Amino acid sequence: MANNVLFIMSDEHQQKAAGCYGHSFVKTPTLDKLAKSGTRFTNAYTTSPICVPARASFATGRYVHDIGYWDNAHAYEGRVEGWGHAMQKAGMHCLSIGKLHYRSEEDPTGFSQQVVPLHIVGGEGSVSGCVKQPLGPPIKKSKLAIEIGPGESGYTRYDQSIMEKTCEWLRDEAPKHSDQPWALFCSFVCPHYPLIAPPEFYEMYPHDILEHPKGNALDYELHPWIEKMQKLNCHDDFFTKETRKIAIASYYGLCSYLDSNIKKVLDTLEACGLRDDTLIVYTADHGENLATRRLWGKSNMYEESAAIPMILSGPGVAAGKVVNTPVTLADGSATILEAVGLGKETINDGRALQEIANEPDDMNRVAFSEYHANGADTASFMIRKGNFKYIYYVDYEPELFDQENDPEEESNLATNPTYASTLADFHAELIKRIDPEAVNAEAQASQAALVKAAGGREVVLNKGSFQGTPAPGEKAEYIQ
Repeated sequence: MANNVLFIMSDEHQQKAAGCYGHSFVKTPTLDKLAKSGTRFTNAYTTSPICVPARASFATGRYVHDIGYWDNAHAYEGRVEGWGHAMQKAGMHCLSIGKLHYRSEEDPTGFSQQVVPLHIVGGEGSVSGCVKQPLGPPIKKSKLAIEIGPGESGYTRYDQSIMEKTCEWLRDEAPKHSDQPWALFCSFVCPHYPLIAPPEFYEMYPHDILEHPKGNALDYELHPWIEKMQKLNCHDDFFTKETRKIAIASYYGLCSYLDSNIKKVLDTLEACGLRDDTLIVYTADHGENLATRRLWGKSNMYEESAAIPMILSGPGVAAGKVVNTPVTLADGSATILEAVGLGKETINDGRALQEIANEPDDMNRVAFSEYHANGADTASFMIRKGNFKYIYYVDYEPELFDQENDPEEESNLATNPTYASTLADFHAELIKRIDPEAVNAEAQASQAALVKAAGGREVVLNKGSFQGTPAPGEKAEYIQ
C-alpha cells in the first residue's frame, strides 16, 4: 500500500546529540518519542560530510563520485535525475520547504514546488573550497567563534518560518492531494552554526554539565591529513576555554530548538489526520565535530562528523526497534519511492530503509562516504562494515577503528600487525567500488576548471570565502 512521505532533514546534527542515541543530557523529547514509535538506525552515515554533495546524493540516491557534485560549489541542478523526477513523471506532488542547497530555484531539481528555499550563494557557491595543490592560506577570522551564545540569528528565524510553512501546507494544501501519495521534504537548517540559540534553549545547558571536547588539547596528535585541515580551518584557535563552552551549550540548545520545531510539525500532521498514512523519516545531512580534535564543522570521517541520526516511523515500520545494519543518505531516495509506490522506478545506489528495517541485521552491508571539499588537499573515503571503520586518504596513511571496542576512535589499528588482514580486506572492499586515486584526480580536475572559470586562484582567494550560506534575504559576508 502506498503512503505519503514526510522526510525531515536537519543540518549538522551529529548522531550523538540526541537522547534516543544515548546522550546523557541533550534534550530531544520529540525525536526520542519518534524513535520509540518506529525504528532507529544505529550505524547511519552521510555519503559526504559537507552540505552540497550530501544533499545531491540524497536527491539522486547515488554516490558523489558517480554524479560529480564534489563540493559546495558543484551544486545539484537536476542533471542527474532523482526521486523527485520519478514522482513528477508519475503525476505525484512533491515539494520542499526550507534548505535545499542546490544551484538555484529555477533548475529542474524534481520538485513540484519549493517553499522558502535556500540555495548556494549566487548559483556559484564557495569556489574557494575548490582551491587545491596547494591549498589556500589559513582563515584569519572565525565567525563561528564570534557569533555564539543566547539570542536569535537568521537561521533560527528561518527555521521558525520553515516550521510554520510546513504546518500551513499540512493543514491547507495536503487535503487537495488526497487522491494519490505526496512527498514533503521539510529541511531545517539548525543546529548549523552560527551557534546562537534562543535563550530558553541555551539555558537548558549550564556550563558545568558540558563535557570537555575529546582530543582538544594542543598536544593531541592528529592524523597528518586532519592536521593539515585543522591548520587551514583553524576555528578552534579563536576560542577561549569559556567561549568554547558557550558555543557547545549553544549547539546543544539548537538541537533542542530543532526538536521543538519538529514537534510542532508532527503535532500538526497528527491533528490533520495524516499520521496513519504517512511515512516519517528524520535524518541530517552530516554531523558536527564540536571541538573534538580541535575541529569545528564537519569535513572528516570520524563519528562526530560522518555519523547521522536516522529514524523511521509510520505504516509498516516496527515500533521500538533498533537496527544495526549500516545505512546512508543514498538510501533516502529508494525509501521515498518505495513508500509512494514507485519502488520499481528506483535506479540508484541505495535500498529502501523500510525493507532494511524489516530484515535481520546485516553487518556486512557497507556504508560508504567520501570527501573532496574545503580543507582537503586530497580525497578521503570511508568504508563502514561489521565492527570496523576504514578511512583511506589519498597520499596519506589510512586509519582503521574498531567501532565496538573503541567507539571514540582513539586507537588507530592500521599500523597494528594484528589487524593487517582486516586492513587488507577493507582496502579490497574500497577498490572493488572505486579507484580512489582516479576519483581524486577527476574531482580535482573539475575543481581546477571551476577555479579557472572564476578568474583563477588569486582572484578566488582574494575574493575570500563565506562561513555559512546566509538565510534567504540575507547577504553573504566574504572573509579573506
